[in-house]
Amino acid sequence: MKVDLHLLALILTKENKMGTRSLTVINNEWDDSEICVLYRQYDGYPECHGTDLLNFLKDMHIVNGIGSKENRRISNGMDCLAAQVVAHFKTGPGGFYLNAAGSRDMCEQFIYTIYVKDKELHIKVENVYDKGHNIHFSFDGNLNQYEEWLNSQKEK
Repeated sequence: MKVDLHLLALILTKENKMGTRSLTVINNEWDDSEICVLYRQYDGYPECHGTDLLNFLKDMHIVNGIGSKENRRISNGMDCLAAQVVAHFKTGPGGFYLNAAGSRDMCEQFIYTIYVKDKELHIKVENVYDKGHNIHFSFDGNLNQYEEWLNSQKEK
């Protein structure tokens, strides 16, 4: 049997989009209620979507009102951050879909929840592929801790 090495290389590279679905949930800073759910159709695993989220959220500050001399990367509350996340990821048709708060059971494997605790952005990662019976990745902490956790996952 003849093997097409170019096709095999394409299949085995990270460039190949994997059908790993994920949800990104953004919670309100005041009462921790959900603002929205962003569904990602492929590449939802922590090494891809988790890293994409970290890179976007890094150095982001949640504020309540925008000062005239503000020079940091900011979001004017979590509802503003939700809009910024959608605008960042949704660059064309397909791939990402905006859903109502509380949406689940869309064949997702990972759920990323972004929330504020002690005036600092936090992220929670859950692997729910088998309805939570066997969680392979689980994390809950601030963005610095999350970056360390992601790096430890890449080393495995």
